[in-house]
Amino acid sequence: MSHPNRLRHAIDTSGTTPMIGVFDMFSASVAARHYDGMFVSGFGFAASHYGLPDIGFIAWPDIVAFVQRLRLAFPRQHLLVDIDDGYVDPETACHVVRSLEAIGASGVILEDQKRPRRCGHVDGKQVLPLEEYLEKLDMVLTSRHELVVVARTDATEEDEILRRAKALAATDADVVLVDGVRSVDWIHKVRRVIGDKPLLFNQIAGGKSPRLSLSELSELGVDVAIYSTPCLFAAQTAIDRALSELREADGRLPQTGPDTVGVAECLALLERNISRHHAHAPA
Repeated sequence: MSHPNRLRHAIDTSGTTPMIGVFDMFSASVAARHYDGMFVSGFGFAASHYGLPDIGFIAWPDIVAFVQRLRLAFPRQHLLVDIDDGYVDPETACHVVRSLEAIGASGVILEDQKRPRRCGHVDGKQVLPLEEYLEKLDMVLTSRHELVVVARTDATEEDEILRRAKALAATDADVVLVDGVRSVDWIHKVRRVIGDKPLLFNQIAGGKSPRLSLSELSELGVDVAIYSTPCLFAAQTAIDRALSELREADGRLPQTGPDTVGVAECLALLERNISRHHAHAPA
């Protein structure tokens, strides 16, 4: 079964499929020990690759190269890729989609924001006219072969959220995402207007959406949950704490033990990613 169709099968299975946001190869190495699905987060990639906020700095060749490295190291993981607005114009969006499908991505998320874009959970977002976005989305859908396509709206006005969600559900997109949903009540509203179309929910620590468990999301009719930044925020917390403790200890490294990582433990994690160890990987 192809990578896109494996993801489709997971989405069609009862319950909510979790996708964990990764920001580099190392965070992906740790995430792969716990979850089958990875989300290539624009927030995380902008932070890791450029050291910049997620407001439109990402260049599409960089994201394609990253996904290619991920697929080689993780042949069995679902890889859902955030491609922002398709890097502005429809021709580029289609080219990126074809490139990502060729290197083994499972799916992409295409948003309706216009530049300057913003993280979906911050203020100041602006959206394209619906017709303009639908034209871009249709071109992307025509360009893909099997790739899963998530149609995302960043609308913030209540009537417009529902209008766009309904319009997105009427397309051939595989999944609908309304980003920055503020309440359980609004999940119900979106679920009603999109009918049987699979629904994706985005959770980000400190974001606008409620903190919900996978069991709760499943009861709400959510088919996929992306967790954009748990690895990134955990890394920031842990690195800051470790370096503060190192400074307080006058530069003396902590003693390693069963609950800590040293050279051997780190190498054991990384050696799993060598491609010769991946016999019988999916096509």
